[in-house]
Amino acid sequence: MTEYEKAMRPEDITRLFVERSNAGDAAGVAALYEEDAVLAYPPGSRTVGREAIRELWATVLANRPRFEREEPLPTLLSGDIALTSTPPKDGAGARAQVVRRQPDGSWLRLLDQPEFVPPGR
Repeated sequence: MTEYEKAMRPEDITRLFVERSNAGDAAGVAALYEEDAVLAYPPGSRTVGREAIRELWATVLANRPRFEREEPLPTLLSGDIALTSTPPKDGAGARAQVVRRQPDGSWLRLLDQPEFVPPGR
């Protein structure tokens, strides 16, 4: 099994996501999620579980999309749970993730809303 850099701060996950996505590493992207994580993607549906998330990203990354790092908004932290978010560069909605601290001190995504466009947009 590949040893991946761990997110030691909630905000690290966004950087690691961009690096791994741009490298075409679907398994590396999936490693940023808890085993039973829920991803609200494709739009209007949900992908549940790390293996399903890996399969989804393998399909998406096969087209070699390029992702740019977005500056995170301030993280909201409550114990071992954090809410991270980034505003997309196009200003259309927001991206938000709930992450949880793991026993080793690293962080993984539990819930991921990669695209949210407010009604009327």
